[in-house]
Amino acid sequence: MFKFFIQIWESLRFAMQALRSNLLRTLLSLLGVTIGIFAIISVFTIVDSLERNIKSSFDFIGSDVMFLQKRPFIFADPRDYPFWKYEMRPVNSYNDYKFLENNVRNTAGVAMVSVRGGTTVKYKSSSISEIATTGATFGYNRVVNFEIAEGRYFQQQESENARNVVLIGHEVAEKLFNNEDALGKAIKIKGRPFTVIGVLKREGNNIFGESSFDRRVIIPFLSFTKIFKVGKGGLEPSIAFKGTPEDKGLFELEGEIKGLLRAKRGLKPNEEDNFALNRTEIFANLLKSLFGVITIAGGVIGSFSILVGGFGIANIMFVSVKERTSIIGIQKSLGAKNYFILFQFLFEALFLSLIGGLVGLFLVYLITFAPLGSLVLTLTSKNIITALSISSIVGVISGIIPAYIASRMNPVEAIRAK
Repeated sequence: MFKFFIQIWESLRFAMQALRSNLLRTLLSLLGVTIGIFAIISVFTIVDSLERNIKSSFDFIGSDVMFLQKRPFIFADPRDYPFWKYEMRPVNSYNDYKFLENNVRNTAGVAMVSVRGGTTVKYKSSSISEIATTGATFGYNRVVNFEIAEGRYFQQQESENARNVVLIGHEVAEKLFNNEDALGKAIKIKGRPFTVIGVLKREGNNIFGESSFDRRVIIPFLSFTKIFKVGKGGLEPSIAFKGTPEDKGLFELEGEIKGLLRAKRGLKPNEEDNFALNRTEIFANLLKSLFGVITIAGGVIGSFSILVGGFGIANIMFVSVKERTSIIGIQKSLGAKNYFILFQFLFEALFLSLIGGLVGLFLVYLITFAPLGSLVLTLTSKNIITALSISSIVGVISGIIPAYIASRMNPVEAIRAK
């Protein structure tokens, strides 16, 4: 057994020596594999990074949240979208929200939410424009993910009594108050004073170029209705439900909401729902299918380069066998086993392919430093393993036939070969 491993090591040494002695040929032969691995792994890396960044951009909503709205989330041809039918549906009312809050059991939180963009917020002589104002009921912090850096969330009594209290995003606080303490100060939204009770933790920009809460203010929903028109002819609020860990897919929650709301709105059994229950996971599924197509396309494109590289390595190995035929004959006449010869050429092909794969990986690693705004490219261990596995397989497949031919040569005929 020890002798076997010694001979394997010798085969390995011969393969390395052959690669060093034909350096230019080695570099040219691994070029195809390098381009192929670069093409495949760069696509995988970009897609993985995009998917991760987009998902993190939606993290503040959560994957287990359901929204009660007038219109369903449908990704279809606008000409086939029945706008007229959805416009006839009733707008969610505060009464609907209270009814569902008191009766829905399969939920970790319920909140009524409405958002108005393009708001200007002022404090003394300072102001900041294009701010999203969110009106939300007390349970909003149990439905949506955000952190408070300073201060507190508004209390239930403040929410139900429509008190003028506000939580402000990090960028809003920075712009209006600079280094001052914002808590307890009164800012103006639509000309009305609101007392700052909390400052949200900084989140930074997401993949869409803006943050989810840094440029946002949150006020109680009933306070929101005093400064913006909400309901028919105005903003249409949503009722958001946070699912429970036990309710995978939110099917129990969906069934419970449907039953309660249909009964409340007096819908007959043969009448269709006059509301829509939308899951946030629909965006994740859409992105998953989109990224799946991009990954397949990138894999196919890269596979052609890998195929060309594999043929290149196989061709070089046939040439190498031809050049070293007499050496093979001498080695075999001195007692070298068939596997000793086979492993020489197989290792040579494997090393060629692995070196090409490593160079391709290095090029992918270099593009991760490219400045792409908020998109951060990361070369994951999974993609590294994928690249090395593909390279190894290509090397073995490309080298197995030339190596087998070399190992089966007749020593006498091989020595006589020119």
